[in-house]
Amino acid sequence: MPATPNNVPEPSRTDPALIRNFCIIAHIDHGKSTLADRMLQLTGVVEQRQMRAQYLDRMDIERERGITIKSQAVRLPWAPTHDKSNTHILNMIDTPGHVDFTYEVSRSLAACEGTILLVDAAQGIEAQTLANLYLAMENDLTIIPVLNKIDLPAAQPEKFSEELANLVGCQPEDVLKVSAKTGMGVETLLDKVVAEIPNPVGVKDAPARAMIFDSVYDSYRGVVTYVRVIDGQLNKRERIRMMSTGATHELLEIGTNSPEMLSADGLGVGEVGYLITGVKDVRQSKVGDTITSLHNGATEALGGYKDPKPMVFSGLYPLDGSDYPELRDALDKLQLNDAALVYEPETSAALGFGFRVGFLGLLHLDVIRERLEREFGLDLIATAPNVVYRVDMEDGTEHVVTNPSEFPEGKIDKVYEPVVRATILAPSEFIGSIMELCQTRRGVLLGMDYLSEDRVEIRYTLPLAEIVFDFFDQLKSKTRGYASLDYEPTGEQTAHLVKVDILLHGDKVDAFSAITHRDQAYAYGVRLVAKLRELIPRQAFEVPIQAAIGSRVIARETIRAIRKDVLAKCYGGDISRKRKLLEKQKEGKKRMKMVGSVEVPQEAFIAVLSSDDSGGGKSKK
Repeated sequence: MPATPNNVPEPSRTDPALIRNFCIIAHIDHGKSTLADRMLQLTGVVEQRQMRAQYLDRMDIERERGITIKSQAVRLPWAPTHDKSNTHILNMIDTPGHVDFTYEVSRSLAACEGTILLVDAAQGIEAQTLANLYLAMENDLTIIPVLNKIDLPAAQPEKFSEELANLVGCQPEDVLKVSAKTGMGVETLLDKVVAEIPNPVGVKDAPARAMIFDSVYDSYRGVVTYVRVIDGQLNKRERIRMMSTGATHELLEIGTNSPEMLSADGLGVGEVGYLITGVKDVRQSKVGDTITSLHNGATEALGGYKDPKPMVFSGLYPLDGSDYPELRDALDKLQLNDAALVYEPETSAALGFGFRVGFLGLLHLDVIRERLEREFGLDLIATAPNVVYRVDMEDGTEHVVTNPSEFPEGKIDKVYEPVVRATILAPSEFIGSIMELCQTRRGVLLGMDYLSEDRVEIRYTLPLAEIVFDFFDQLKSKTRGYASLDYEPTGEQTAHLVKVDILLHGDKVDAFSAITHRDQAYAYGVRLVAKLRELIPRQAFEVPIQAAIGSRVIARETIRAIRKDVLAKCYGGDISRKRKLLEKQKEGKKRMKMVGSVEVPQEAFIAVLSSDDSGGGKSKK
């Protein structure tokens, strides 16, 4: 058999019986990327001198923060210990662990037949471990439970093997124990992948069908599309058709990631690889779409993915208004790298032209903003994040509100807010403080289970608006960092919500409006007017700053007027002269107060609106 570099068999001729497609899922920081590093070394696809930690994490931001944001597919050759004559092909996908990137995980699971469920032997099962396990079970995948970091002094392998076995439904001795850092047990794990994960099943002679599970934008080569071939075969230079858009392209290059791009003649049943068609338009390669041959192609598309629903909305505005077209292009390109990103143009009286962008959570918002600033050289203002509300009016009309300025005036019948089902895992000693935190955030207890004698799982229904700011930070501080949080949207509920308006000199400033619960409206109003009083410069006349719900003022601060000393030129003399000058000044101030308008400096808008200052921008790292 002709072999390409790194002894990887020619992709188009690999027997499906020798292919294993799997991914690694775990809670954040349980060692997925380190395990992937050891697999790359053991299988010899990366030479020792080129090896670096977190090899598959390509972005600077991933390496700096030590988190995975994009899942990465890589092709590994492996000859199992019991049968060295047959080299198997392992297509491994390293996935993110953070709750905000669950959509990346769900797409990766759809391209696999099995998964490695990784648990830290020192920390045990955490919230995202459970969430990812349920995702794998929904996809009917073979699950291999693995305990990592068993070389740590704090590791409790026996205790957590039992927990993991109870969860997955196997015996504690079936749980593999590895150390991704030292490489101990990784060979046994690769043998188990070959032995237990089923090979892909597909019809070799059927019309070609391949599912797009990811894509990236390369500034030199255009759109690079990652696919998993289900049936048939895709060959170089043939014409293909995207089944959802009907667009046709020529395959300029086809190949696999091993882990660098390696071109080939084609991809067969069960194989995972990449396609390059030279397309520059990012909208023509839709994640979840089915690719088939243009001639004698398939008629029935594969089941796609559910589109992710944005949980948090924030406005992104360029500091320099002339950068608006660059921001639009940058969002277009990032949307290809991140299928969960949704956005639409909007304008603000204070900040000019920008975009209303939907995110899956606060870390997602933070990462996208940082990528826009780093990769595209943009200076951005991000407004404080808010969620989507639905408002029913008494006259029967309905409004969907993604921005406080869209909140309708008039007689409101009901306001609906999104709610989530939150799962919190923590040591049992912190139950009281966790419950207290959830009650103050309008939470409703759903239930509580003990996973072991000292670890508890608490389930709450919480309004999404209450957790998008500093809930995660508060949870960590109340539990000394031991608690883990996972949440999923479960619908909506009615709530007593009001819109708090800020009035400057009697004029409403839309950019400062906020939607909040009636019980918290007073505290919000007092905090904001006090902040604005510090930020807005003094005028020649007195300026009242008011927070109001409808026509009722709930808080007020006053910016005192600058007083010019009109008596400076009077050296002694008659008191009536001084009084006349003061009366004249008083008249002028009264007239100015009637016609004067308050200029709010850009810095004040940035300070009040930006998510950094509100505590939301940097939470959930």
